[in-house]
Amino acid sequence: MEDAEENSMFETSHVLGALLASSPLLARAWDRCVAAAAMGAASSGFAHGDGGGDGGTVYVAFSGLQAALSVAGPAVASGADVFAPVGLAGDAAGARAFPQLAAAEPDAAAAVERVAVQALALRCFLKLCGSPEFQMLLNQIRGKAVVFTGHSLGGAIAALAALHYLCITSLSSPCSPSPPVLCVTFGSPLLGNEALSRAILRERWGGNFCNVVSQHDVVPRLLFCPLDAVPVHVIIGMQLQQWAGHTHNTGVMTTRVVDAEQEGLRQLIQAHVRMVAMEQKLVDPESRGGSPYRPFGAYVLCSPEGAVCVDNSTAAVQMLYATFVACYAQGDTTSLGAAHSCYGDLVLKMPQNLLLKRRPRAMDVLASMSNSNYDAGISLAMEASGIGSEAMEATMTRYWLKASKRAGRSPSLNCAGLAIRLGRITPCRAQVEWYKASFDGNMGYYDAFKQRRSPKKFNKADMCRIKLGQFWDGVLAMLDNSQLPHDFHRRAKWVNAARFYQLLVEPLDIAHYHRNNLHRTRGGYITHGRDRRYELFDKWWKEKGAFTGTSTGDMAATARSKYAGLTQDPCFWARVEEARDQTESAQAEQDVAMLAMKLGRLREFERYARELVEGKEVSIDVLAPQSSYTLWVEEWKKLLLRDEARAASLF
Repeated sequence: MEDAEENSMFETSHVLGALLASSPLLARAWDRCVAAAAMGAASSGFAHGDGGGDGGTVYVAFSGLQAALSVAGPAVASGADVFAPVGLAGDAAGARAFPQLAAAEPDAAAAVERVAVQALALRCFLKLCGSPEFQMLLNQIRGKAVVFTGHSLGGAIAALAALHYLCITSLSSPCSPSPPVLCVTFGSPLLGNEALSRAILRERWGGNFCNVVSQHDVVPRLLFCPLDAVPVHVIIGMQLQQWAGHTHNTGVMTTRVVDAEQEGLRQLIQAHVRMVAMEQKLVDPESRGGSPYRPFGAYVLCSPEGAVCVDNSTAAVQMLYATFVACYAQGDTTSLGAAHSCYGDLVLKMPQNLLLKRRPRAMDVLASMSNSNYDAGISLAMEASGIGSEAMEATMTRYWLKASKRAGRSPSLNCAGLAIRLGRITPCRAQVEWYKASFDGNMGYYDAFKQRRSPKKFNKADMCRIKLGQFWDGVLAMLDNSQLPHDFHRRAKWVNAARFYQLLVEPLDIAHYHRNNLHRTRGGYITHGRDRRYELFDKWWKEKGAFTGTSTGDMAATARSKYAGLTQDPCFWARVEEARDQTESAQAEQDVAMLAMKLGRLREFERYARELVEGKEVSIDVLAPQSSYTLWVEEWKKLLLRDEARAASLF
């Protein structure tokens, strides 16, 4: 079954690459990069204008000249200084510019690293971001389709500009769709670490980035090397040589020195990119003495023969290595400076070569006939990326492309498989529903679970709670890694399933939290104990209301004739527990001012809870005779009577 499924798929990396190469997108983006480069050092650092037929799309291109000049000179700083990673959370300006990324929690699987970007690009972007010209640009492009673009160091700045724009627009309209933003970079050095890549995937922004890389270009590959071994003057020199009028005053030796040390650079890059590519995982790079930087977004690997597109970070590193090694194994003597400036020729030649309707070589066709068009697609992808069948890395590249295909199965197929797994986990949900029904009339399933009533029933419900949590955590992991459709979190089936699970099971998680007194050691459940999955499900539910034009309060029936099957506030029981603690504290309070403040908070909760009950937005178990809410109502009445008696005694 697996073989039949695999053979039925065409090699999408080649198809996507051909689609991009044949579209006017790359050519128009490159034209803007040329315009930004021509503006010189005295410019604002970016150029913008429409795409000439893109239906109102605005292209904004960034120049890397100012970044290069800021570190150019007779004594160029070391790579460890210029390209040192800067944590966004520890940089005040960076945290303001990228709040979602700076606040991203470190991934347990990623050696607890925080989001960091290279110092040079961040410093130049923050300087640009504070300028009146850039703020005016942001106001002009708001609500429009935007393509941010840049070449070399300008590409890294363009990526930061796109991330900033995504951050500020998503904050200003949290329930609206992401703005139509694309970032196209040409020969850009790596920008951030593994934590940045994961944070971008979590925000579902990976599809907004397209990195175009030629097979000869060293700049996109150079920051895989240890930073102290990175020859800064190579990147700076190749950036400056595009502005011949500026280079003779900088003291930077550019083309001549770069050409003289080409072989050493190639060996340095080949060794370190190979190390990452062969390991098949991109975690904890610093423990190996390598670079902290890793790719994100889609990578378009180009050659005069065409292009292939990969959107998996592991596959991107592997293809960056394979294409680089293959071009020099074939005796290519293209200078490093020319390879870094060749994108204009590539975007013109690739569409022309596609019109020739190239076919795989005869040997490749014969070898793949028994495996249908899947292997033929692999051969086309290799040819388009400039890797011939006779190249030493051809066998390994073919394996990598196939492995990438298996690891990155069609998101739609993954979604279909997930639907089957959802059906298989349904008995666990039914078990929790049965557990709830069995206690609704007495104390409610929240308190029964908190007190471990009926141990046999409790154990079954607890096991189902854990299994359901594991299933939904797995769903979110797939979503974080772009293994599910980009609009998965907007599909009614999954939003509704997640919401039902949350309303049914989160009360049990709250009960577990309070039964183990974690609210006393860690803090309140809502702020310190709530799982990330529930926060995301809240966001999905709110976004569903925004897309359907209704508020979250209108999601349920506007006038219920009977109580809801599940309490519509998933954190209701956490709020009840906080109210009971506050009531107990208020009963012992002697300070009049403090007592008044605590009573004010309790009145707010009482008003909130009464609205839910009167609107029948709670399940019947909330009103069970021995439920925590019913007990709190009695405690609250006693506290009010005591306070009234105290007030009367003062007169």
